[in-house]
Amino acid sequence: MSRIGVFGGTFDPVHHGHLVMAQEAVVRLKLERMLFMALNRPPHKSAPHLAPVEHRIAMLRLATRGNARFEVSRLEADRGGISYTVNTLETLRKRLRGELFFLLGQDSLDDFARWREPEKILRLARLVVVPRGAKKAASLPARVRRRVVVLEPPRIEISSTEIRRRLRRGLTVRYWTPDTVLRYMSRHGLYGNRDRS
Repeated sequence: MSRIGVFGGTFDPVHHGHLVMAQEAVVRLKLERMLFMALNRPPHKSAPHLAPVEHRIAMLRLATRGNARFEVSRLEADRGGISYTVNTLETLRKRLRGELFFLLGQDSLDDFARWREPEKILRLARLVVVPRGAKKAASLPARVRRRVVVLEPPRIEISSTEIRRRLRRGLTVRYWTPDTVLRYMSRHGLYGNRDRS
């Protein structure tokens, strides 16, 4: 049975922390592929300045190019509207044969009980959690913990929020995100970015 990773997020923008997390999941869990899924509109956070989904998908394609196991999916972008994990996993379950592993950060797991149909999500996929700091999945209810794999990749304290903040302040983000993504952001003027290498 094939093992397929699903990595959903705003990726606003994608950075090396995302890529390291995804690669560690592929290697440690023996995944055949990792689907990167840029959310059209996130349901859990207000994102008034979110870059258009087409730009975020283009940056994902640039960042993942060259890794045969990484694949960028347009599923949520093409569906439009607010992106709900349960809907995405249901669609993938119908289209793909194999076990699904849904990759998420510790901060997302902390809010998991407030997600749409969390019990159904647990039936559709295993959750692969990347802890932040000293937080662990141990405090979760047993029924959730049984469906959670904790993955501890090398620590890279980079966030999309900090990248956007630095760019607004005129600071460089070279080596924070792949050079191809940095050039794309500059060419399209995303996040107030102009060439600051």
